[in-house]
Amino acid sequence: MKTITGIAKRVPLELIFWIGALIGIFLIDPYGSHHFTLCPLENLGFHWCPGCGLGRAMSLLSKGDLKASWSMHPLAMFAFAVIIYRIIELIRNFKTTKNYG
Repeated sequence: MKTITGIAKRVPLELIFWIGALIGIFLIDPYGSHHFTLCPLENLGFHWCPGCGLGRAMSLLSKGDLKASWSMHPLAMFAFAVIIYRIIELIRNFKTTKNYG
């Protein structure tokens, strides 16, 4: 347990967050009829939000369903690319500043 906490203290929190977000995206069932939402507009009763559907669209994209992903939210490909790019940059920065590579 001490080794896990030691590694977690050395690794940037943002990197842990983005990797956890990608794992969450991979685990979402986009084909399910009911889904949990954190959207404040949806919870207030509004039926349109510019960000709603982005997580499910990214999940569809990770499963290879490009057409359904694009129809659910057109910015899913861009958001997925930004998250992957940010993870790569954080790892690259971590390796160069900590002399691990």
